[in-house]
Amino acid sequence: MKAARIQTPRRPLKKPSNNLKDPVGVYCRVRPLTVEDTECCVELISNTTIQLHPPDGIRVNRNGEFKEMQYSFKEVFGAFTTQKELFNVVARPLVEDLIHGKNGLLFTYGVTGSGKTHTMTGSPGDGGLLPRCLDMIFCSIGPFQAKRYVFKPDDKNTMEVQGDVDALLERQKRDAQISATPKNLPSRHRMDPEFADMITVPEHCKAEGVDEDSVYSLFVSYIEIYNNYLYDLLEEIPPDPIKPKPPQSKILREDSNHNMYVAGCTEVEVKSTEEAFEVFWKGQKKRRIANTTLNRESSRSHSVFIIKLAQAPLDADGDNVLQTKDQTIVSQLSLVDLAGSERTNRTKAEGSRLREAGNINQSLMTLRTCIEVLRENQIYGTNKMVPYRDSKLTHLFKNYFDGEGKVRMIVCVNPKADDYEETLLVMRFAEMTQEVEVARPVDKPICGLTPGRRYRNQAFKDELTKKLELRGGPIDGEDPSIAEALLQSLTPLPSVEVTDANDEQTLPRLIECLEQRNKIRHLAAEELKKTVNSIRGMLHDWDSKFTAKENYIQDQQEKLLEKDRFINGQKAETERLEKKIKTLEYKIEILQKTANIYEEDKRTLQHELDERDQKLHRELSDKRRLEQRMQGVMTDTKMKWEKECERRVQAKQLEMQNKLWVKDEKLKQLKAIVTETKTEKPEKPARTPRARDKVHVRSASPPSVPNAPPVRLRHRRSRSAGGERWVDHKPVGSVETDTVLQPHIPNAITVAVPNEKALAKCDKYILTHQELASDGEIETKLIKGEVFKTRGGGQAVQFTDIEKLKQETPTGTRKRRSSQSAAPQQEETTESEWTDVETRCSVAVEMKAGSNLGPGYQHHAQPKRRKP
Repeated sequence: MKAARIQTPRRPLKKPSNNLKDPVGVYCRVRPLTVEDTECCVELISNTTIQLHPPDGIRVNRNGEFKEMQYSFKEVFGAFTTQKELFNVVARPLVEDLIHGKNGLLFTYGVTGSGKTHTMTGSPGDGGLLPRCLDMIFCSIGPFQAKRYVFKPDDKNTMEVQGDVDALLERQKRDAQISATPKNLPSRHRMDPEFADMITVPEHCKAEGVDEDSVYSLFVSYIEIYNNYLYDLLEEIPPDPIKPKPPQSKILREDSNHNMYVAGCTEVEVKSTEEAFEVFWKGQKKRRIANTTLNRESSRSHSVFIIKLAQAPLDADGDNVLQTKDQTIVSQLSLVDLAGSERTNRTKAEGSRLREAGNINQSLMTLRTCIEVLRENQIYGTNKMVPYRDSKLTHLFKNYFDGEGKVRMIVCVNPKADDYEETLLVMRFAEMTQEVEVARPVDKPICGLTPGRRYRNQAFKDELTKKLELRGGPIDGEDPSIAEALLQSLTPLPSVEVTDANDEQTLPRLIECLEQRNKIRHLAAEELKKTVNSIRGMLHDWDSKFTAKENYIQDQQEKLLEKDRFINGQKAETERLEKKIKTLEYKIEILQKTANIYEEDKRTLQHELDERDQKLHRELSDKRRLEQRMQGVMTDTKMKWEKECERRVQAKQLEMQNKLWVKDEKLKQLKAIVTETKTEKPEKPARTPRARDKVHVRSASPPSVPNAPPVRLRHRRSRSAGGERWVDHKPVGSVETDTVLQPHIPNAITVAVPNEKALAKCDKYILTHQELASDGEIETKLIKGEVFKTRGGGQAVQFTDIEKLKQETPTGTRKRRSSQSAAPQQEETTESEWTDVETRCSVAVEMKAGSNLGPGYQHHAQPKRRKP
């Protein structure tokens, strides 16, 4: 027969909308201050309001007063609140909803060291919310628990219901596996002393309205979110002493009902509070914690303890479990212990701790962002996409915020003053979370069977057992008291005492009694034979029935073997597909990592490109500014040199005019001398050289007096020149200064570029440096230093003195003494003095062209133009 083609299941329709919404329940718990902390920044105003006081070190407002903030919650629990009171208010309603088939989410939120783990786990002698939830669940469903492996989880976030035979085979298989290893079954006498006191709950509470016509099974799993990766804390990794394998991260998937779940997560079926908490403690030891500055055992990851309750109704007879998947209800309660938000400047985190803190803060920031977007969508009616996928934490619990169960949050607060700023951020987030509303979950459908069938079936079984116990010898409907009646009908023996020889009554009575007893014996023997024959027949019947049952059992075993072979084939196929899935997942993960690397490279290159663009724009703007600046400098320099050229041209024109005037004057004097008719020549006036009449000769233009001896250049000896040897470092392009004073150093080694050989022979060093002064003249600097040896065998020069040689053009006006001041020293000056050629020529040579000296001053001399 051709196998029917399996159709792809139709995508379920959108979940029915529920207009009823409830806000997220946010509670606050304040932990007591420690002995080291003295300043408190949190005050309880009422059972729903707290007030934050800024400590002394916090900045005040502009008006100089401290700003005190008040925050309201659904309920506030003080420092002396017990775990029982907190459980009754916050967690007990969630457990009741779990037993009634509804989901729930409870997570603790707060700063590092605020008491989140203590609230969730508890301490020895005082269990927290988790052990109390487990105790309440088992107290409620204890009498109605199904046998192990009746409920079997699959890899698609659903439950399969097995029959009694399949469950028995599964138990035998698991027992065989456990028998190969040392047994470590949980028991109250062999519990780990680390958590034995935590699960001791003196006040056992029980949920109301438990369905007595259903069977229940509890499964637990423990997940850790570390560095935005999911890890299974209950996964059994086979030990490998050579190369131990690190735990593999899990992935999130979406089931047929659009609920998120962790694929491949270990789900352990537990039957008692002790066993469940032992499983939790086993995973707790694998959780990542570290010692930081703020907390000795700081949680470095988010932990999620999932309690999954599966329930299925009994059949109409109240004896077996219905294996219909539509009637199976699976509800779960997620208890989340979030890692504390922290600041790295307070925890002094470095290396891997810094990366952990960054991932923790990033996931908490994503949670805040999702809450903000949900709040904005509900308040303003927008339809923005909530970024659940930005973090594994929000992606795992997005169904709860979409209406799959109640959401409760406990904000843990440490009232010490050092945590004020972090506590303020936590309060703002809690205040915003209270404004988010979550749709109420839809009630599960009822199976429609008659209630109370479990107890009726149990009563029927008890009555049947009693009847079977009372049925000791009834055979084919006969009276069960026939044999007893026969035995009771035996007449007692009469007295056999003979009083005399003539006694004729004793022996006949004895004979009659014995005959009656013989008859009764025969009747009893016949009754015994009948009973034996009936029992033998019953045994034959039972033997035939037993043989038939054995044959039936053999047939069933053969069928089971065929089913086992089929199951093994299916398992092999499943394992092959799982391996293929894992290979594809590994490839997908590699591709995702490669894509992430490419994205990171793209972002890096884009960032580098942006930086280079910005740098190029800055360089272009700097270049434009530099061009503008150089243009301005060029313009200023051009104007300056144009003015300087104009000034020099005017000065040169004036000098040439003065020279022409002097030549005219000489020609006039020569003409006057030639035309002079006098015979006697006046004596040349005596001129006494005075200090003010000394001629200041420029070295650049020495005097050209006729028959005057040439001026001999004098060499001034350097002030530091002695018996030492000098290295004269004179550049090749030095310009001669044409000054009277010239640097002359005897026994000097003149070099254009200094070298070690020259420095090793001398102990003095001189550097000739020339530059243009501010007035345009060349200024020569003689920079002197001493040569000394270094520790490495080389030479070093330390400069000690600077001498300057500068050639300047006199700019001051020198006035010759007027005739009035010269009157006491000489007599009247005759006109013939100015006609003397030698006198006039000497005066002409002495004065500078264009100066205010000489007879041409009134007509040709102009004051020197100052530089702008």
